[in-house]
Amino acid sequence: MHNSQILKVGEDSYFFIFGMLFDFIAGMKYKLIVSVLCMVTGFWGQAKPLLMQGFDKETFYLAMASGNMERVNEELEIVRAASFTEKDAFEGALLMRKSGLLKKPEEKLKAFKAGRIKFDTALRDDQNNTEYRFLRLTIQEHAPRVVKYYKEQEKDSQFIQKNYKNLAPAVQKAILDYSKTSKVLRQEDL
Repeated sequence: MHNSQILKVGEDSYFFIFGMLFDFIAGMKYKLIVSVLCMVTGFWGQAKPLLMQGFDKETFYLAMASGNMERVNEELEIVRAASFTEKDAFEGALLMRKSGLLKKPEEKLKAFKAGRIKFDTALRDDQNNTEYRFLRLTIQEHAPRVVKYYKEQEKDSQFIQKNYKNLAPAVQKAILDYSKTSKVLRQEDL
């Protein structure tokens, strides 16, 4: 065997090995993409709690009911730091709740408007969300008449009564607790 033949075989082997390596890497790239997509879609149910880290509906409703500025602010920070679909609705509700705890009228109005925009946008996008209707009812019953946020109380109350049994236990408990003092939503109607 001559050196030129060895070199020729070596070059062919080099290109063959390089070609196989390239195919392997390209294949791995697609496998990696497919694997990542499978993980994201397949494990979304498990990943969702991580995105909502720190947010707990029971704690949220306790903060809403508390009338305590510090608790509302703490919960507002938790909601803002979390990442979940309903974030705007919960943040908006907290801002409107916070507005009732502020001292200066201009601060109250500014907070209420900011919360109302966030909340109403979320509600508009998901009008059949019973939890949003409950949040709106709680805000409407306590909002001052001057902000003109009171017109849907009876409609929301009926919607909540109709869908109460389909809600998560933490939300049902919040509704039941609220119904004890509500003028529109009665405990016996749930």
